[in-house]
Amino acid sequence: MQTLQKANDQQKAALLAGIGATGCIIVLSFLSSQSGALWLMAPFGATMVILFGLPASPLAQPRNVIAGHVITAAVGLIVAHFLGVHEWTLGVAVGLSVTAMMLTQTLHPPAGANPLLIMLTGEDWHFLLTPVASGAILIVGFGYLYHRGISGQRYPERWL
Repeated sequence: MQTLQKANDQQKAALLAGIGATGCIIVLSFLSSQSGALWLMAPFGATMVILFGLPASPLAQPRNVIAGHVITAAVGLIVAHFLGVHEWTLGVAVGLSVTAMMLTQTLHPPAGANPLLIMLTGEDWHFLLTPVASGAILIVGFGYLYHRGISGQRYPERWL
């Protein structure tokens, strides 16, 4: 009986995580289509896994989500601006991003893709604000409202 209850709880948690991720991506997509500004980027899909699947994880906390994305995007933009885009600078940008997130205690694995995305697509400094910073802030706000109002899980564990 206890095993059945545990399985039901896991299924409920999985369904709620999927619904939260779906809702958040729909909001970002809707904002993109209605505003003409980019609110969505691929690394945000991986952020959904952590924020909605593991909301108590240190990696899902607002500081990590927002600062992790902003720091790594800035690193990608700086490396591209000063060193250009080459095989070796792609590695340097990702390595510096990991180092920066660890030193600032803002580790968020999905953000590790930001320098590659930015450098391989030739994004400019506006990308740092939209979609990176504004999207990350919206994701955290959506996660807060969703977990408090629908999933019943405590989020965040800590703001800073």
